[in-house]
Amino acid sequence: MAKVDYATLKKGGFMRQKQKNNFSLRLACVGGALTAENLKKIAEVAEKYGDGYVHLTSRQGVEIPFIKLDDIDDVTADLAKGGCRPGVCGPRVRTVTACQGNAVCPSGNINSYDIAVKLNERYFGRELPHKFKFGVTGCQNNCLKAEENDVGIKGAAQISWKEDTCIHCGVCEKACREEAISFQDDKLIIDNEKCNYCGRCAKSCPVDAWDVNETFLVSFGGTFGNHISKGREFLPLITSEEQLFRVTDAAIQFFADHANAGERFKFTIDRVGEEKLYEVLKGAYDG
Repeated sequence: MAKVDYATLKKGGFMRQKQKNNFSLRLACVGGALTAENLKKIAEVAEKYGDGYVHLTSRQGVEIPFIKLDDIDDVTADLAKGGCRPGVCGPRVRTVTACQGNAVCPSGNINSYDIAVKLNERYFGRELPHKFKFGVTGCQNNCLKAEENDVGIKGAAQISWKEDTCIHCGVCEKACREEAISFQDDKLIIDNEKCNYCGRCAKSCPVDAWDVNETFLVSFGGTFGNHISKGREFLPLITSEEQLFRVTDAAIQFFADHANAGERFKFTIDRVGEEKLYEVLKGAYDG
């Protein structure tokens, strides 16, 4: 019998189970989105080749367990007919997760799924010293828990008051949970030290008295496992997709250049130094 190349199978999303010659296949579900066609095909494959069920992972993925070693090629080909492809495991960039963002959610400040797709196209499967995770969340509600990721992206509303349009109703002041808005001598005052860019002021306004720019807050070095660390924000608001991708390019290249094998981004930052990472990120931020 030919020797089984488990490393290659794992790279292709097939993870060994405790049961001999059985694998759980991880699928690529960018932003947690699957079409009806995808779902039908996944169900067919789970019935035909698996044990008749799937597992929904904590990172919005789908895994089909109990795939037999001899069926792996057939499973991959069959899934492709339904527009499905395997995910990845091991030391490489994983499938990007995301909430639904402003395409669906009233609270969303950015189109999280669109950003996730672009990140996935840019980095998915890239070989690195250890696994690397991106997560995109649409607003300060943080449903995707951005800071748990190696790079977490959070939608932010950069707002400015349109005085001529305002009717001074006070709705925005009441809507602001951070108490960053107040009216003084009939003028609206924004305390920028308190503002967290949630955008509730603009969303609550009955007369559209706010200009809003879609921007990003980015955190670096988050982990959630044996070691739990909240990713840190080293940069001010990122104000364009072009600037965002310059920064993410710089972050992932820093990891590729400095990480030891088997070392997560957070521990690379700790070892090499936050100052060196900031220097690289700031250079990308400034362009």
